[in-house]
Amino acid sequence: MNRQTADASLLERVPDHVGPRKMAFRGGAVHWRQPPGSFSFQSTGPSMSIMLARSPGFRFAFDSERPRLFDVTSGMLGVAPAGMECKSEWSATVESVVVALSPESMRELAGHEVDRPDVEIRPINHVIDSTALQFGKMIKAELSRPEHADELYLDSLITLLGVHVLRNYSSAAKPFKPVDGGLSTIAANRIREYLHEHFRRKLTISELAATCGLSPGYFTQAFARTFGSPPHRYVLELRLEFAEKLLAGTDMPVAEIAFLSGFSSQSHLTTMMKTHRDKTPRQFR
Repeated sequence: MNRQTADASLLERVPDHVGPRKMAFRGGAVHWRQPPGSFSFQSTGPSMSIMLARSPGFRFAFDSERPRLFDVTSGMLGVAPAGMECKSEWSATVESVVVALSPESMRELAGHEVDRPDVEIRPINHVIDSTALQFGKMIKAELSRPEHADELYLDSLITLLGVHVLRNYSSAAKPFKPVDGGLSTIAANRIREYLHEHFRRKLTISELAATCGLSPGYFTQAFARTFGSPPHRYVLELRLEFAEKLLAGTDMPVAEIAFLSGFSSQSHLTTMMKTHRDKTPRQFR
C-alpha cells in the first residue's frame, strides 16, 4: 500500500460544520460537537465514536434495530463495522471524536496483530472504555490545531485505536464472558479501574454495567459474586477510605472532605462512618 492520505470518502457523510477533521494514512478523524439533533451515518470502513462528555437522552441504533435510549457518559465507545448504518438522536449537546479506518488498513492491521486479515469487527452500541477515551482526548487535541496537526502523529493514534478495537471488539478478541456466575478477569479489572477513578462522583448501575457490556441486572449479581459485596457497598468503602486518609493527613474542614469523597453532606459522611467504622470523622484526627 502506498503511503498516502486515506480517501476522504470515509467521512464524506459527516457534515463539515460539526467540527474540525483531518485525514491520515489509515483513516480520518472528526471532533464532533453539536447541539440537540439527529444524524444517520454509514462509513465505507469500520468506524468508532468516542464520547467525550456526559449527555442525557441519547438514542442510538444500528441498521433497523430498535433504538437504545441511554445517558451518555464520558468514555463510552461505539463501534460500527464497515457498511453498517448508524442512527443517532440526542436531546442535549453531544461531544465526541469519530474515527473511520479504511477496510484495507484494518485488514492489514489484523494480519499483523492477530494473523487473521479476515477478522470481523463487532458492532458495539456504546460501552465505557477508558483506553479509548484517552485516544479520543489526544485525537481531539491534535484536531484542535488543524493547520498545524501532525499527520504522522494522528495516524499513529488512529492505528493504535484500530489495534485496540481488534483486540477487544472483533471476532479475534478473547471471550468477554462471565466466569462461574461472576465477572471475567477482563471485566473485573475494567470495572475496578473505573470505580477507583470515578468513585467520588454520582454513579449509576446502568453506567457501571455498560463498562462491562452487560445488562444492569446481570452485572449487579456478577459484581457481587466477584467482589463479595454489591456495587454500592464497594463504592461506599472507596469513599470512606478516601475520607479517612484526608481526615488523618490534612486539616481540611470535614464538610469539604465529605464533598471531595463523594458524600452528599457532612452529616451523610458522619452517619456512614458511625455505621460502618463506629467512629465519627473527628475521631480520625
